[in-house]
Amino acid sequence: MSYVDEVLERVIAQNPAQPEFHQAVKEVLESLRVVIEADEEKYRKEALLERLTTPDRQILFRVAWVDDKGQTQVNNAFRVQFNDAIGPYKGGLRFHPSVNLGIIKFLGFEQIFKNSLTGLPIGGGKGGSDFDPKGKSDREVMAFCQSFMTELYKYIGKDVDVPAGDIGVGAREIGFLYGQYKRITNLYEGVLTGKGLSYGGSLVRTQATGYGLVYLTEELLKCHGIDLAGKVVAVSGAGNVATYAIEKAEQLGAKVVTCSDSNGWIYDHDGIDVALLKDIKEVRRARLTEYAAAKPNAEYHEGKGVWSVKVDVALPCATQNELNLDDAKALVANGAMAVVEGANMPTTLEATQYLQENGILFVPGKASNAGGVATSALEMSQNSERLSWTAEEVDAKLKGIMVNIYHNIDDASKKYGMEGNYVAGANIAGFLKVVNAMEAQGIV
Repeated sequence: MSYVDEVLERVIAQNPAQPEFHQAVKEVLESLRVVIEADEEKYRKEALLERLTTPDRQILFRVAWVDDKGQTQVNNAFRVQFNDAIGPYKGGLRFHPSVNLGIIKFLGFEQIFKNSLTGLPIGGGKGGSDFDPKGKSDREVMAFCQSFMTELYKYIGKDVDVPAGDIGVGAREIGFLYGQYKRITNLYEGVLTGKGLSYGGSLVRTQATGYGLVYLTEELLKCHGIDLAGKVVAVSGAGNVATYAIEKAEQLGAKVVTCSDSNGWIYDHDGIDVALLKDIKEVRRARLTEYAAAKPNAEYHEGKGVWSVKVDVALPCATQNELNLDDAKALVANGAMAVVEGANMPTTLEATQYLQENGILFVPGKASNAGGVATSALEMSQNSERLSWTAEEVDAKLKGIMVNIYHNIDDASKKYGMEGNYVAGANIAGFLKVVNAMEAQGIV
C-alpha cells in the first residue's frame, strides 16, 4: 500500500464521524501523490503526512451564558491549532449551529495551505461554536462572546494564535471578543483581526475575501485570453464574501445575476443591486424575499437553484459542499467557462472532478478565497507597527497577493505535469512551503 493510502486509512480510522475532515484530507493527499511518491520512503520515515494531518492541539470547551429571560444556556466550543511551522496559528471563528469538531478540523486543515499560499508568515488554525447569533439580542451575543473568550484567551496571543471572524462572527462579535480579551489580560495587542477601524482594524478587511476572489478570477481569465468585463456571473451566498465579490465583479464590468441565502435565491437579469443587497443583509438583517419585493423584475425562488442559470462564471460563496454533481452538470451544459471558489470547499469532490474533466477552469477556495486571511495578516502587520495603512495601500497589496497566488498555483501545476489542474497546483505549492519549514525544525 502506498504511503498516501496508509495515511488516508489512518485519518479515517482515527477521526470517525468527521466526513468533512476526511474529504479535505483526501482531496489534498490525492493531489500530492506525485510529490510524495517521488520521495516516499523519506516522507514515511519522518511520518510527515501523519504530522501534517494531525493537529498540534485540539481545544474543546463549554460556554455557559445567560439569555434575556434569565435562562442559562450551554454551547460547545472549539479551537484547533493545526500547524504553526511557518507562523502563528491563524484562522477564523465560526458561530453556527452546524459547527462540530470535524468541521473545525476540516477548516483548520485547509487553512494550513491557504495561509501558506498567501506568502505571509501565518500557520493554520480554526475555531468556533454551535452558538447561533441569529435572533439573539446584542446583550445575549455579548454575554456569549465574553464567556467564550474567558476560556479561549488562555490559548491565544499575537505571536501564538490570532483568530478572526467567519460565518456568524462579524464586527459586533469581534468587538465583544476583543473587549473581553483586553479586560482579562490587560493587553492591547493584535490578538484578533477583523477589528473595528477605531481600535486597530484594517481598511478593506470587510471586502477582502470577496475582492480577492474576483482579483484572482480576473487574473485567471486574463491568462487564458478572456476579459472578465462583459461576462455574466452567478454568485451564491449573501454574506460578506458574496456581497463584496458581487461589488468588485460589477466594478470590473461583469454582470452578476444571482445571490442566495439559507432560504432561497434571487435571479436579477439586470444585475444584482449591491446597495439594496447591503441594506437588506447588513442593515436590516432580513431575508432575500425583501430584495424581490423592492425590485419587481427580480425573481425569488425558494430552496436551491443558483447554478441552474446560464452564466459564464460561477463563484460559490456560501458554505461547504453547496455545489454538487448535478449543479456541475448544469453549469457545463449552460456553457460556463470558470468556477472559482469563494467559500471553504463549497464544491463536492465529484463535482470538482466533473468540472475539471469538462474543461472548466476551476480554482479551489484555499487559493481563491485567501484574500480574507491575507488582509488579516496585513492587519497584524499594521498592529505590530502601530500604523494604519490607507485603503489604496491595502487594496494594492491584496491584489498583488492574489495575482501571485494564481501564478504560484499555475507554476506548480505545470512543474508537476498537471497544467491547468489548479487544485493540485494549490495543494502542492502550499504543501512544499510548509513541509520545508517542518523539516528544517526537526521532529516536533
